[in-house]
Amino acid sequence: MKKITTSFYDILGVSTAAICLVHCLIFPLLTILPLGLNHNPVIDLLFASIGVFAIFKIIKKTSLFVSSILVVSMSLIWISILGEILFEIHIDLIYFGGIGMIIGHLLNYRLHKKQHH
Repeated sequence: MKKITTSFYDILGVSTAAICLVHCLIFPLLTILPLGLNHNPVIDLLFASIGVFAIFKIIKKTSLFVSSILVVSMSLIWISILGEILFEIHIDLIYFGGIGMIIGHLLNYRLHKKQHH
């Protein structure tokens, strides 16, 4: 049975972070339109949970620098989501966390790719 590689988790993490970031940037614009859409933080929790799964698989096998970027970025995302759920306030940290997740996963993907060539 083939073992799932770290690059798979990087691709999963980059994809999820990018989709989440697009969701966070576009959704507020969609609420302006009279479509009856409301923001649901459960969607943010879903993206964040997938991200946590991906970074737990990665941080054990990558550099301290990349691990730090991923952990700090995920912390910013969770602070933002929990602030919204618990206090009903929007914290812009989620954008920085999403960008950090994309950067961290891309850096790790490049490091992983270099090691196998």
